[in-house]
Amino acid sequence: MKRLSLLIKPASSLCNMRCKYCFYHDVGEHRENISYGIMKRETAEKIIENINRDLDDGDEITIAFQGGEPTLAGLPWFEFFTNTMGSRQKIKINWALQTNGLLIDDSWAQFLNKKKFLTGLSIDANADIHDSIRIDTGGKGTFEKCMKAKTVLEKHEAEFNILCVLTNELANEPDKVWRFITRERIRFIQFIPCLESFDEKESTPYPLKPAHFAHFYTRLYYWWMKELEKGEYYSVKLFDDTANYFFRKIPSSCGINGRCNAQYVVEADGSVYPCDFYVLDEYNTGKLTEHTLRELFETPVMQAFLREKRDLPQICQSCLYLKYCNGGCRRMNRVMYFGAPGSPAYGSVCGYKMFLDKCLSPLEHTVRQHFSK
Repeated sequence: MKRLSLLIKPASSLCNMRCKYCFYHDVGEHRENISYGIMKRETAEKIIENINRDLDDGDEITIAFQGGEPTLAGLPWFEFFTNTMGSRQKIKINWALQTNGLLIDDSWAQFLNKKKFLTGLSIDANADIHDSIRIDTGGKGTFEKCMKAKTVLEKHEAEFNILCVLTNELANEPDKVWRFITRERIRFIQFIPCLESFDEKESTPYPLKPAHFAHFYTRLYYWWMKELEKGEYYSVKLFDDTANYFFRKIPSSCGINGRCNAQYVVEADGSVYPCDFYVLDEYNTGKLTEHTLRELFETPVMQAFLREKRDLPQICQSCLYLKYCNGGCRRMNRVMYFGAPGSPAYGSVCGYKMFLDKCLSPLEHTVRQHFSK
């Protein structure tokens, strides 16, 4: 039985927000075409046809939709895609959507519930910080609109988690973040480290720094444990991923073991890229409208990306965790691991190591005490 996963961008980099730290806007500005527009239905049909060529009865596939803002493709487009793909009866399909929530209404929530989507709703866990960065096309904050989307998803019992961009500023507010989580009863949350631009020509205050990453998660772990001792469990993805990897030998997040997997990121024109962080012209492996996933996996571009070797700083060479993380995710290494080459902090600290030094042993004790039965 095969398990495959794809990340499809039905509206390319189009978006109805103007977030000041948007990594995909940065990606778009570093390629010839900033946006490929809305995916045409004939493109979607051909993509589905070629996906199915690699599937056998009993296989499982996860198809996630992301942007930009994927809901700009429209609910009828999503109904068309899911119904067309869903006509293949003897495979298991897991659906997922990442959205800023501005277009989520009763109709969308009912659809997401009916199709059993897992929805990732983007909300930065501090109203003031959210409204200063996650603004609409008119320059206004969107916190209340995003929280309304959360209420609508809850109303229709559509499964969701919260996606929160961890900026340097937010990383200094772990106590406020935890109060937000518990007040809003957010049972599942993932913090996404805010990335630097590819060219780093513009200096902004938003990209995360490794030491701030460690401070945030170390403090958050304290509050997480306090709630767990009261019988309240909140899923924080880094804690889950660390426990899965170190204690169950399951790498449940891409890059946690320092090895890249083919993500099959599909742009609106059908072009496929190996990773959502590298949807750049030089990493275009070909089109899913013309090739199967297996054929794209075997292309020189895909194989070169997956096998690329990296030079690691001295702090990694003597690290107790090197055999586990192998330097971590190549795109995250500046913000959560050992910093940017040439920066004063490069190689002097590792945020992930600092977190593991303080929390790995207590986490193991917690897992054995609360989750081993």
